[in-house]
Amino acid sequence: MQDQTKPQSDLDHSKEMSNSKSLKLVPPLNFSLVENGIYRSGFPMPINYPFLQQLNLKTIIYLGDLGHEERKNGKLKKKDKHGTTEIMNNYLDWIKNDTGIQFHNLLFESSQEPFNKPQDIEQATKSLTIALQLILNKQNHPILIHSNKGKHRTGVLIGLMRKVLQGWCLSGIFEEYEKFAMGKSEYDLELIELWQPELYVDDNNKPDFVRT
Repeated sequence: MQDQTKPQSDLDHSKEMSNSKSLKLVPPLNFSLVENGIYRSGFPMPINYPFLQQLNLKTIIYLGDLGHEERKNGKLKKKDKHGTTEIMNNYLDWIKNDTGIQFHNLLFESSQEPFNKPQDIEQATKSLTIALQLILNKQNHPILIHSNKGKHRTGVLIGLMRKVLQGWCLSGIFEEYEKFAMGKSEYDLELIELWQPELYVDDNNKPDFVRT
């Protein structure tokens, strides 16, 4: 009679496969699909990495208040009591060592207060222009756009995408912004409404959702 008992190695492999299938994929804070190939969220934590890996991302755009000048050898130099430096450095290590994702850290100060200095609005519009150009090239897709909480800064970029690239009306743009922001930031809405970036459109690489 044929022995029906499985070798221990087969049992271990079956158990491993079962565990991998039952692994819960956890999306980042405020994660949402924006358009085909475009996602938005808050800052990803280690528990979110398996979820992000299954999206097969090519590009991550981080709209943050920590620019390249605050790094040394690709890592943040500053220490902080809240552990955000360690979180950011671990995130950068994961992107560099475990993915083939192109990471763009674009400096964009929080706009909860008005842009009192000319360099503030200049830096914000420079970063937003770069981000919009990345979105305009489908070779960069799929893209994850995130800030720290996925609310205001991310909302500004998505709002500009809706206005400039897709021709949405302002009422629809503001409604989507407020859905994620949980409230208004008059300076964000003003930037979305009044600023008109100059962008280059390559028709051969233009995403299908672009209407310009």
